[in-house]
Amino acid sequence: MAAHQQLTRDWWDLALPKFDAFISAIVMEEASKGDIQAAQLRLEKISNFLLLLVTPEVRELSDLYFSAAKIPEKARADSYHLALASWHGMDFLVSWNCKHIANGNVKKIVDEINADYGIRSPIICTPEELLEV
Repeated sequence: MAAHQQLTRDWWDLALPKFDAFISAIVMEEASKGDIQAAQLRLEKISNFLLLLVTPEVRELSDLYFSAAKIPEKARADSYHLALASWHGMDFLVSWNCKHIANGNVKKIVDEINADYGIRSPIICTPEELLEV
């Protein structure tokens, strides 16, 4: 657990300051869940991030990713993370979620759908991968 905690600190302290960070209302909702003190700390950390809006185009992309990647209903928000980053032209989508976001199959599906729509795909990666940038 200590290695993960150090990685988390490195992410927030070393990597993140190199980038303009964006979130969505969906991220804010997820960050507010769980342990009250931990949630408060997460919300404080993201309070200055710029907000990406859920538009009709984002909803449409989200539905396409959701179906094509066979994301379960309980994880539908993951398809929104992908759609928000794609539609709003983000360079990176950073996630510790390797099941429905940062995995090769999902990346391939996102790239194929985005190519059909003429949208540039973000680089989908884990914080560990972005620490190398």
